[in-house]
Amino acid sequence: MVLTLDRLNAAAPDEFVALLDGIYEHSPWVAQAAAPMRPFRTLAQLKRALVVAVREAGRERQLALIRAHPELAGKAAVAGELTAESTGEQSRAGLTHCTPEEFARLQQLNADYNAKFGWPFILAVRGPRGTGLTRAEIIATFERRLANHPDFEFAECLRNIHRIAEIRLNDRFGFVPRQGEQVWDWAEQLARHSDPGFAEQGQLTVTYLTAAHRACARQLEVWMRECGFDEVHQDAVGNVVGRYHGTDPDARMLLTGSHYDTVRNGGRYDGRLGIFVPMACVQALHRAGRRLPFGIEVVAFSEEEGQRYKATFLGSGALVGQFDMAWLDQTDADGITLHEAMTQAGLRIEDIPALRRDPARYLGFVEVHIEQGPVLDELDLPLGVVTSINGGVRYLGEIVGMASHAGTTPMGSRRDAAAAAAELCLYVERRAAQDGDSVGTVGMLEVPGGSINVVPGRCRFSLDLRAPNDAQRDRLAADVLAELARICERRGVQYRIEEAMRAAAAPSAPPWQARWERAVEALGLPVYRMPSGAGHDAMKLHEVMPQAMLFVRGGNAGISHNPLETITADDAQLCVDAYTQLLEQLAAEPQP
Repeated sequence: MVLTLDRLNAAAPDEFVALLDGIYEHSPWVAQAAAPMRPFRTLAQLKRALVVAVREAGRERQLALIRAHPELAGKAAVAGELTAESTGEQSRAGLTHCTPEEFARLQQLNADYNAKFGWPFILAVRGPRGTGLTRAEIIATFERRLANHPDFEFAECLRNIHRIAEIRLNDRFGFVPRQGEQVWDWAEQLARHSDPGFAEQGQLTVTYLTAAHRACARQLEVWMRECGFDEVHQDAVGNVVGRYHGTDPDARMLLTGSHYDTVRNGGRYDGRLGIFVPMACVQALHRAGRRLPFGIEVVAFSEEEGQRYKATFLGSGALVGQFDMAWLDQTDADGITLHEAMTQAGLRIEDIPALRRDPARYLGFVEVHIEQGPVLDELDLPLGVVTSINGGVRYLGEIVGMASHAGTTPMGSRRDAAAAAAELCLYVERRAAQDGDSVGTVGMLEVPGGSINVVPGRCRFSLDLRAPNDAQRDRLAADVLAELARICERRGVQYRIEEAMRAAAAPSAPPWQARWERAVEALGLPVYRMPSGAGHDAMKLHEVMPQAMLFVRGGNAGISHNPLETITADDAQLCVDAYTQLLEQLAAEPQP
């Protein structure tokens, strides 16, 4: 019998625990702790309550929960002593049909893991789609996680336990995240296209106007038409544009989307998630034969990453009238100019000025994006509302001291350029942490002509400073530069510093941020507000119209720009649901 929230909410405490038996392996205390949090309006709210119960339980109970789970293909599995849930999960992943070599490898990994951490390795073997990981994927994950710090691995085990529980709850409630699975599948299918040199290695790289990039554009056009968009075309810079008309053709439109190019050896969801989520919403509207009072324009931006040419935000920049014709003379690593690449792709360069959007024709711009960081994953929260896209400033600098013999120069007589740079690194770390949301990074350190027995006479470095607003960014930068001057004066070294980039912060428009917040609340989830440390297409649209973003957590500690970048179909479904809620809010408001 399929469980319902109504029955669960009405159940006596003991019955409540019995109805959720097996969701958390041999740990009825989790359900007992969640029972007082009733009533639950949504399945997402129930899942969150169970997560909170574990988070608030303390380390001793959390460790007991981890140890309640069986090893993968371990002794309990061989002896047939697994719970029905664990048996089904391990069977679906093929762990009951291991080759002798795979079985031996898993036994060794189990032994090594237990010896290092003192608890069993926990992995949600049904994976992010819910259909099961392969044995090769399981073994590769096992091997990778063996290198983790114990504190991180403890938390990662709990995150996987919550994912296991989520899938079991879906089964218990008969819930299938259909739209989330569609989004997840689109991402997988689009990732089949990759540039030469990377495709052969199974790596995802799609740079501007390569054959893989153009194949992605064609595929997106096909999918948009299948979803029911009224107009689909590729514009003069390679953006794929889909429009779904509203009931009033003269009403302002909602602009939305993200980019489909990638960094080299990147992930499947960065950018692309923000295309697929509104596509799924339009698909649902079309299937229902429904029109909203406003139209929806989804733009798959052709370029954001700046990987092939130094023309970052080329796709979204064209929509705000910021395509620089001087870019056309840039060449890629093979000597092909941007002009040649665009001409070969059949793009009409002379039409680029006409791409500029009239802000008066639009309600605003919204973008869904993977977080690209660990915050939501660490908090066990699927969604976050973006308050601002951080402003940033970058510097390239060099400290000049005196190169001297490492053995004969007394410590008090040294003018060590690298030591001065190291001191600056530590200050940047401390100073940025004082603001909470500020971040500072010294990403490049180089001692030109360095030698193991020479005190460094020169050290080149970079500075990347970011904050949610420009004033906070500027205070951070001023303090860092002042400290650089003090360090160099005290150490008797000289320095040169040059500003390489300055980008303004893009705070979310309050009414649009509030719409995302109400959408998240409607799903039964807590509203978590956070800045975006990374840049997004929304930064460009912010210059001409109100914008706001919604983040979804990434698995594997939120890693992005990396093959390990991942989301679950359930979290993708929550994105679609939140986006749908935002559309419904707009539809209920008086149209301007």
